[in-house]
Amino acid sequence: MTQYKRNKLVEVSGKLAKVAMGSAYADVVIKNGTLVNVYSGELIAHMDVAVAEGRVAFVGNADHTIGNQTIVIDAAGKYIAPGFLDGHMHVESTMLSVTEFAKAALPKGTTGIFMDPHEIANVFGSEGVKLMHEEGQQLPLKVFTTFPSCVPATTDLEDAGASLEVKDIEEGLQWENVVGLGEVMNFPGVVYGDPKMCGEIEATINSGKAVTGHFPSEDDRMLQAYIASGVTSDHETVTREQGLHKVRMGMHLMIREGSAWHDVKEVIKVVTEDKVNTSNISLVTDDVSPQTLVEKGHLNHVVRRAIEEGVDPVTAIQMVTINVARYFNLEKDLGSITPGKCADILLLDDLQKVEPVTVMTDGNIIFDQGQIVADFPTYVYPSHIRSSMNVKRELTAQDFQLASRGNDERTSVNVIQVIENSARTAKMTATLSVEDGIIQPDIQQDVVRLACIERHRGTGEISLGFTSGFQLKSGAVASTVAHDSHNLIVMGIDEQDMALAANELIKLGGGTIVVENGRVLAQVPLTIAGLMSEKSLLEVVDEVAQLEGAWKQIGCPLNAPFMTFSLIALPVIPEIRISNRGLVDVTQFKLIDVELV
Repeated sequence: MTQYKRNKLVEVSGKLAKVAMGSAYADVVIKNGTLVNVYSGELIAHMDVAVAEGRVAFVGNADHTIGNQTIVIDAAGKYIAPGFLDGHMHVESTMLSVTEFAKAALPKGTTGIFMDPHEIANVFGSEGVKLMHEEGQQLPLKVFTTFPSCVPATTDLEDAGASLEVKDIEEGLQWENVVGLGEVMNFPGVVYGDPKMCGEIEATINSGKAVTGHFPSEDDRMLQAYIASGVTSDHETVTREQGLHKVRMGMHLMIREGSAWHDVKEVIKVVTEDKVNTSNISLVTDDVSPQTLVEKGHLNHVVRRAIEEGVDPVTAIQMVTINVARYFNLEKDLGSITPGKCADILLLDDLQKVEPVTVMTDGNIIFDQGQIVADFPTYVYPSHIRSSMNVKRELTAQDFQLASRGNDERTSVNVIQVIENSARTAKMTATLSVEDGIIQPDIQQDVVRLACIERHRGTGEISLGFTSGFQLKSGAVASTVAHDSHNLIVMGIDEQDMALAANELIKLGGGTIVVENGRVLAQVPLTIAGLMSEKSLLEVVDEVAQLEGAWKQIGCPLNAPFMTFSLIALPVIPEIRISNRGLVDVTQFKLIDVELV
C-alpha cells in the first residue's frame, strides 16, 4: 500500500523543539495573520505560524525561525484557521472515487474526513472497505475510516452483496487510521441485545475507539439504552428538542447538512437559542452530491450555514476542527494550530464567506489562489470491483406489473411518500385502478410504480410497490445507488420504460439513468461497485447536471431527487421503504403487504 508521507510527532519532536527555540529554521512561516484559536475561542491578530517537518513548531512572532531556505507566506489581512474535519460522511455518495473527492474537498478547506464506507461494504464486504481505505492513505487529504457496522443494515428485511461479522470488525479495527465503528444503524438490535451488534460494540470499546451512532427514533428509553450500550454520537437529529436531549445525555451531537436534507436550520438552535456548551457538537455532511461540492462547497458550506443561523464564526469553526479531533481521540495531532499539531492550515479572507485562499496539509501547500498545486496519485480498482452487476436475464415490462390479489376494479395500496430535503418517508395509502388484473399507477394522485431488483447474487428476486412525491409525469428512472444494500431500484409510469432503464443500467455496469418513451435521456455510469465513477469531478458534475435536467423533463421538481430516490430502499430510517424482499414498515421492522386486501 502506498502511504502519503506524514511524520509522527515522536519522529520530529526534537526538530520542532529546536525550531521553537531558534536553533533550527522552519520550512514554512505564515506571517502576520489573524489566528483562529479554537482552544481559547479567540481571534488573535498579528500572529505567525512556523511549520517544520509537516507540523506546527511555533505560534507567535516567528522571526527567529526564518532562515534562508524558509518559505514565508504573507497572511496580512487574512485569517489563519485549522483545516476542517468532516466527522461523518460517505464518499460513495459523491459518486467520486476517494481521489477525485479529495481534489474537490481540499480546495473547500476540508483537510480530513472520517468516512464510513458502508456503501461499498454492502457490495464487496471487507475487501471493498480496504480498497477505499487504501486509496485514501496515499492522498494529501487525511482519510480516516470508521469500520462499517451494519452490513447489511438489517438482517431479515433485505439482501446485500456481502455481510460483515464481528471477526471482520475486529480485524478492520487493527488497520492504521481506522478510528472507530461506523454508524450503528440497527439501534433496536443494540438495545435488545443482538449478539452481533453487542459484539461489534464491545470490540470497538476494547480497542479504545469511537462507536458512532445513528438514532432517528424519538423513543427516550431506547435512546438511553442505546447510549448505555456504548454508542457515543448521532447524526440523525432533525429537531432542536432531539438535539438538546442528546447533548444532555452526553452524546456527541453531529449536526448534518447534506445535499438532500438540511438539518442545520433547526438543530443549530441548541447553540443559538438554548446556549448549550458546544464542545460536544460538530458539523458534518453525511451525504453530498458532486453538484453541491462545486456549487456550494463541502464543510465550508456547512460552517457558513451555521454562521448564517447566528453561530459565532469561531464557534462554528470549533465544530469542524477541535471538537471532531477530540471526539475521535486525535487531538494530539489534529484540530488546532498549536505546537506539535499537523500543519493542516487554511488562509481565509473572510470568516463569513469561509472560502479558502490557501490550503495546506502537513506543511505542504495543496491549493492556492484558485488552483490545486499538488500532485495526486492514481488508484485503479481491480476488474471485479468494476463488474458488480449480477442480474442473470434481461428484464421485461411484465416484471414491473403488480397483480392484484382481488377481483375489484379498484384496490387500496400502501405507498412510500418521500419528503423533499429529508431522509425520512411517510406511510400513506392510495386507491388505484386495476386493469386486466394489474394495479395501475395514477399520475393525478402522484402515485407511480416502484421496483427493487436483487443485483448481487443473481437470485432474480424482484419486489414491487408504489411511491409518491416525485411528481413524475412520464418515463422511468433507475439506480444502483440504493442505500444501503445497493440493489437495483427502478421507478416509473410505463413498464416498458422501466425495463429499458433497468437493462441499460445493467449494461453500463451500474449507475443511474433516466429514460422516456423508449429513449435514454441521461445516464451516469458508476462502474466502481455500481456506486462511484472512474471519471473526474467535472465530468461527473456534467453528467449529473444532464441527469437532473432529465428528472425535470419527466416531471420531477424536487431538489436533489437522485439522492432522495437513493434512500427509498433504506429500511432503517422511518417510516416505510422497499427492499428486494418487499415493502418494509420501518417503525415495526417487518415486511408488509403492498395491497390492503
